[in-house]
Formats: sequence, C-alpha cells, structure tokens
Amino acid sequence: MQGISENEFIRKLTELITAHIEEEAFGVSELANSIGMSRSNLLRKVKKITKLSVSQFIRQIRLEQAMELLKEDSYNVSEVSYRVGFGSTSYFIKCFREHYGYPPGEVGKKEQEDPAIEPPVPPGNNRRKIILGVSGLLVLVLAVLLILVLKPFVSGKEIPAKSIAVLPFKNDSNDSTNLYLINGIMESLLDNLQQIEDLRVVSRTSVEKYRKNPRTIAEIARELNVNYVVEGSGQKIGDQILLHVQLIAAGDDKRLWSEQYNREVEDIFTLQMELARNITGEIKVFITPEEEQRIAKPPTDNLAAYDLFLQGMEYFNRGTTEGLEESIPLFKQAVELDGEFARAYAYASIAYSLLDWSQAEKRYLKEAEVNADKALLYDSRLAPSLVAKAVFHINNREYIEAVPFLEKALEYNPNSANVINLLSDFYANYVPDVDKYLEYALMGIQLDIGAHDSADASYIFMHLSNALLQAGFIDESLLYIDKSLEYNPVNLYSEYVKAYILFARDGNLERTRDMLIETLSKDPDRYDIIQEIGNVCYYLRDFQCAGRYYSHFLEVKDSLHLQTYRGEDAKIGLVFSRLGMKSESDSLFRAYKEYADNDQSMYKHLSLAVHYSYHGDREKALEHLRLFSQQKSFNFIIFPFLRIDPLLDSIKDDPEFQEILSEMEEKTMDHHERVRKTLREKNLI
Repeated sequence: MQGISENEFIRKLTELITAHIEEEAFGVSELANSIGMSRSNLLRKVKKITKLSVSQFIRQIRLEQAMELLKEDSYNVSEVSYRVGFGSTSYFIKCFREHYGYPPGEVGKKEQEDPAIEPPVPPGNNRRKIILGVSGLLVLVLAVLLILVLKPFVSGKEIPAKSIAVLPFKNDSNDSTNLYLINGIMESLLDNLQQIEDLRVVSRTSVEKYRKNPRTIAEIARELNVNYVVEGSGQKIGDQILLHVQLIAAGDDKRLWSEQYNREVEDIFTLQMELARNITGEIKVFITPEEEQRIAKPPTDNLAAYDLFLQGMEYFNRGTTEGLEESIPLFKQAVELDGEFARAYAYASIAYSLLDWSQAEKRYLKEAEVNADKALLYDSRLAPSLVAKAVFHINNREYIEAVPFLEKALEYNPNSANVINLLSDFYANYVPDVDKYLEYALMGIQLDIGAHDSADASYIFMHLSNALLQAGFIDESLLYIDKSLEYNPVNLYSEYVKAYILFARDGNLERTRDMLIETLSKDPDRYDIIQEIGNVCYYLRDFQCAGRYYSHFLEVKDSLHLQTYRGEDAKIGLVFSRLGMKSESDSLFRAYKEYADNDQSMYKHLSLAVHYSYHGDREKALEHLRLFSQQKSFNFIIFPFLRIDPLLDSIKDDPEFQEILSEMEEKTMDHHERVRKTLREKNLI
C-alpha cells in the first residue's frame, strides 16, 4: 500500500468493504488481511485520514449502502439491514438514526420533503465530518455524562462533602454473647443516619468486611469514598453499657469528636439518639423536623423485647435459610413481650417471605401478611414495615400492589441502597419497565458505588449494564459490563449478560450459545444458565440441543421445588413437540396458557400472541401482538428474537406482523431519545 494517495487508499478500502457488505463477520481483522496490512497499521492510517476508527469506517460504508438501497424502495428496512451486514434490525435502525438524524423508515418521506437533499459525501470531506460529529453527538454526550456522573463513585477522586461510614463496633468483652448488643447499637446508629437525606451513608453490608480486615482509616475512607468515619467499641457489664465512639475526618485522620458513655441498659434508646445527634451536629448535617421525629422514636418501650429482637437480627443478617429460620422465633418472642413492636413484626414478615421466595408451594404467605400488616399498623412510616408489605405482595405475585410501599420506603429512607436495589430488581423482573429500571440502577450507583467491595460493585455495574441494554444504549452497556467483570471476573451473571449485549450489537447467536456454554462450565449447577442455553439453541432451531438443556433445566427446577421461568414453558413445549414428547408438550402449553392469562406484566399480550400463533389462530395472534405494541416502551433486546422465534412462524411472514414490528422498533428509537432527555433532566446522566 506504499506509494498510493490517501484518496486511492480510501477508495480501495471502500471497494473491499462493499464487496463483503452482506458479511456480518467482515470486520477490522478481515479488512486488514484483505488489504495486506497489519491491524495496527490499518488502524493508524484510517484514523489519520478519516478521523474514524476502522470499525466506525466500516459501519459508515454499510450505512451509506443502506441509504442507497432504501432510496431504491425495493426492500423493507429489515431486508436492507441484513443486505448491508447488520445481524440485528434494531441495532441497524439505531445506528442509521444516529448517523443520519432520522430512522430508515423515513428515507422516502425525507426526500419528498426536501427534493434537493444531497447524497452522502465521500469520507474525508469536511461536510461529512460535520455530519458525523452531529449524528454521533447523542451517544457521545450520554457516554461522557455517564462517566462524569459516575466517576466520583468509581474513582474516589471526588468525595461527597457529607458522606460517612459507620464501621462495625468492636466487642470489648470476652463474652461473645454480648456481640449482638454492640452490633445492635451500631446498626441503630446506621439506621438513624440513613434516614437523613442531607447525608450519604455507606450501607451495613459494605462496612461489614472491615470487621476482621483491619485497614487504616485513610484506606477505608478511600475505598468507601467518604469524608468521615465512625469507630466504636463497647461491652455490657451487668446492667451497664460501656461505649466509646469517635468521629474521624478521613482527609487528615483527625479525630473531630470522641465520647465515652457509661449508661444503664434502660437508656439504650436515648444513647442511640444522642450518638446520631452528636455526629450530625459535628459535620453540620441538615435534619428536617420529620427526620428528627422518626429518629427520636424508640423502637419499643420493652428492653427485654428489644434484646430478643437484636438476637433475632444477628441470625437474620447471616442471609441463610438457617439464619432466617433461627430469627423468626426470636422475633415472635419479642412481639409477645411488646405487641406493638413494629420493627420485630416487619423483620418476621420479611423472613417468612424470603423462606417462600421462588418456591412452587408457598408455606408462609399468611404469616408474612399478618406480620406485615401489624408492622404497618404500629408504624406506617418505618421503612422495614413498608418493605415487608412490598415483599409480601411480590411473593404473592400481586406486583402492582407492591409499588406504593416500595416508593414510600425510599421516601422515608432515601439513603437505603437495599430499597433502591429492590426497586431495580422489581422493575427488571416483576413489573418490567425499561425507564424505571434504568433510573433506579443509576440511582443505586450514585448512592453507594464507592461503598461496595469488588463483588458487590460487580453486581451493581451488572445491573446498570443490563438496564442500559434494555434501554438500547448498547455501547454504554458493554462499557459497564466490562467494568463489572473487572471488579469480579467470575461474576457469571455478568458473563451471560455480556453474551446478550454482544448479540444485540451484531446478531451472532452462535457466539452467544458458545459463550453461555463456557460460562456454565464454571458452575454446572446454575439452572438459570442451563435455561438460557436451551433458549439460544431453540432460537437457532437446534431442537436436539435445546431439548437436552431444557430437560436438565426442568429436572433441577423440579428437584428444588421452584416456580420460576414460567414464561419459557411455550418454548420448551414446542421443542418437546418436535422431539415427539407429545404429552409433556401438551402439559407445558396448558401451563403456559394459564400463566399468560394471569400475567400482570406488560408482556401479557405478547405471551398470548405466542400462544395463539403456535396453535394456528393467526387473527388472535396478531390482535394480541397489536395490543402489546401499544406499550409506551419495549426492552430493546426483544426485537431480534421476535423476528426469529419459531413460535411465531405462523405469522412472521404476514405483512401485518412486519408492520407491527417496524412500528414498535420506530417507537423504541423515539422513546430511546426521550429517555436520554429525561435522565439528563433528572441529573442521572
């Protein structure tokens, strides 16, 4: 390639790309081999001439070819996307819109509106550079704003002025049975501080790792991204509580405040309130009268009941089935001593619900409901009371009823990462809402990302990545899933989310399958991944492969008595039908129809469209698909799957099906831009 002009070089590259335009896999390496250059030399030369990366340059040529095909008006948008090497129509529409400023479906309309419109100018022309700059600006702005907003929480360079971590208090006594009381004082202080909106407070789970992992205050503050750290130690001797607490400014390791307390056990609630007041006063935190009132309210007047409650929380916080089972009798004893102990009722209810979670047979619904109702009766503004009722409704599949309780819990406890994460999960899995999922995922990171260890941070970034994927922000999603895996390379959730992000980007389903199989090899018991591999084999129409994985999935699911992934019964039913397993298939389709009829989510009509399509009722299938299309937004990742779903074979060639899908994709792109604007207005990006 020595001795030729820059224009000739670009012309040659364009010819090579055009010759392979339908080949989705023709990328940077293939172009470098075709032109006889190393990848690095090609990258440098293309960047110098066009100011674009090679992948951007290839995409640009594909889009220019797409424009010419669309002007011919011989192909629909889906056909054009595949003819220019895009494996995903949705991704093609997104790229086209970002490049030209309007969706591909409007090409004919735009020319009618402006007959003098000029054709695209070859690379290197100044006008093209301006077009590229404007059309790529939206994606660039989102990426930059995300980095600017999230950087303080990731890098620790910028620390919120009023930010604090309360480290686990140490038990100064040789009697380990006193530990629950010292832990209880620390957790009460933490709860009180978390109710203050003017203060950013690190969560309990994030500080717990420092209990047996000593670090300097400066190291802890840097890892947790806070300006202040509280340390404490104490013991119980007879009826006396001896406590030493100090507040430290992390920047210069200066002790701002320190106090020795020697109080009667009966004064424990006054002690907890004083601790919060002294600490917030020292760092000049603004507390509203309502917050002050909530903090000042003692959880109970019965010290024996409170002692039992703290013992129960020690088991509850272990996060195990055994711990939940051990905690409930202690909470029950606590409310026997104080029948108005809202916090004990609340945690008893949550423990019952968690024991029932995902179980096919719900054993504790009544106990969970009764305890949640009593918690709300005696303190309707207590966050655990509200969470208990919300979790009960979710467990009972009464999803809409859970919403006001979750929102109120966040209002009364604005620092609670647990409530925000619960809201993220809720809008991801129970009442799917792309906008709210992304909003709460971003809020969760803004609140507490600097406070988490590597495993927790990996999960939080995975949530954000998944939310961005659902909202159609593919490049940003890939950025944050890679960050998730940097924090925890063995986060299998992140591994299979990444497999789907790459599929959304380029439509390579075989690679998705191979990535999922590799992920499963790291933990062969992960029934969720087994099910995902079955799904991908199903979409690839490799029904033998799908049958193997689906059969394994059902075996595991039945052995654990789980009632999850009910929306996948139709896929499994079709596969079993193709494999000659008629009775098993019929049973699965009956279960799927019952699920679809009772589905409360936005996917109800899509589920019914699938049912009627499989059973050959074209009219009802299209009717329900049209009803589904009336939603205000859609999960971006569903579109490539809808176009290849075997369950929709009976209607996918129907012009009405194509029309509905195109309308949904156009609506999604419009909504994508509105989401970007809304998030920016809320300072979430």
